[in-house]
Amino acid sequence: MPVQGSLSVERMCQLAVVSRAGYYRNFQQHCPGEEEMQLRSLIQQIFVEHRRHYGYRRVWEELSKRGMVVNHKRVRRLMREDNLLGLQPKRFVVTTDSQHRLEIAVNLARRMKLTGVNQLWVADITYIQLYREFVFLAVVLDAFSRKVVGWELSRGLSSGLALRALEKAIAERQPAPGLVHHSDRGSQYACREYVALLEKHQMLASMSRPGNPYDNAKCERFMQTLKREEIYASAYRDLEDLRARIEEFIERYYNKKRLHSALGYRSPEEFEAAQSGDPSLKAATVTCSFGKTSTVLGLGTGTQTPSPSPVPNPLLRTAL
Repeated sequence: MPVQGSLSVERMCQLAVVSRAGYYRNFQQHCPGEEEMQLRSLIQQIFVEHRRHYGYRRVWEELSKRGMVVNHKRVRRLMREDNLLGLQPKRFVVTTDSQHRLEIAVNLARRMKLTGVNQLWVADITYIQLYREFVFLAVVLDAFSRKVVGWELSRGLSSGLALRALEKAIAERQPAPGLVHHSDRGSQYACREYVALLEKHQMLASMSRPGNPYDNAKCERFMQTLKREEIYASAYRDLEDLRARIEEFIERYYNKKRLHSALGYRSPEEFEAAQSGDPSLKAATVTCSFGKTSTVLGLGTGTQTPSPSPVPNPLLRTAL
């Protein structure tokens, strides 16, 4: 496509007072071969830029962001013709050890309706196989924006791994009292040190139901994305090489650039920036019901107002 200096197609259309759709229709009619090659080139550029993991929907959304008006069915056809197939995930392996006698927290997360960041964090641990050893990754995710707010990598599957990931998340976000922290029933999240850190920062502990990974689906989904788009597609020399590559993926790609369908095809940071201008999202009131009783959690303010009927303390942990 001919380029006028450094002006984008969008800017040229604004100056000429014509629509981009009209411009592209005219360009396709008069230069169909050139338009087709330019579109294929841009699709391939986006596909490689996003590590060969974008499907046609995300490629189509990225094309729209770059000013290219094109039908999604055409994008799908061109990607199929050019054999631009996204890499597929390997079988998911469950590694949670919930066979312990530690106390388990009530599940608060599944009753929450989120309206802003720092209302609900979800946490999980997964394993990564290197050439000669297994290492473990702990992640803390903001459930509203899907942004990774804390993570830690270690050779040992100890409580310290999850603890360091949470400490990083707290240092990064400085959440107000009342945030709900949700995890599975693993001993790393039920241990005394982890519970003490949650209570120190006035967070409400929440844990999934037995054998139900869907309660923590957002964090499970991130782990799947990480493994499909980074771990399974790469080879690492050692733990330090893996650490650097994961940092690159999380901090500079996933949080900043990768489009998320649940966020309207925006990256987590772009989504959070779009929400920051709405003062109603700074603090939210979320009602959690427990059978015939309910409690109002003042997320972002740390307040907790019980209803007239007797209400169990959300911090109460029951041995199940």
